Amino acid sequence: MFWEELLTFEDIKKEPYYIQNILWDFDPTKLLEPIIKQEEDKVVYQKLPKGYIFYIETSGDKPELLLMRQKANYFGETIAKIEEIPLEMLCEAIEENKDRIKFGICPINEKIKKWLKEQLGLD
Repeated sequence: MFWEELLTFEDIKKEPYYIQNILWDFDPTKLLEPIIKQEEDKVVYQKLPKGYIFYIETSGDKPELLLMRQKANYFGETIAKIEEIPLEMLCEAIEENKDRIKFGICPINEKIKKWLKEQLGLD
């Protein structure tokens, strides 16, 4: 689900709460896995973190870097679009992670993570 109007990267930079709650090492494709799994004779519930997750949307005409808010109730929504990132970086991450893309969602790579942290003043 998308907000009616997505936030910009400048909006994200101005709000410390977003920055403090980014899940830098969480793979967004894990959100597409079943929440409940049968393991031998018991049912196991997958625990999902709460916070903000960057991901690359690959199903459109060109790739886009987006930020998703993941809530504790397993509900997630895209809240921001990062237009400032070079297209070449997105394409490189897609190529690097091509085997991990699920339903058009691609994890970011270390290069994008580093770029984002620099832009957010974290490095």
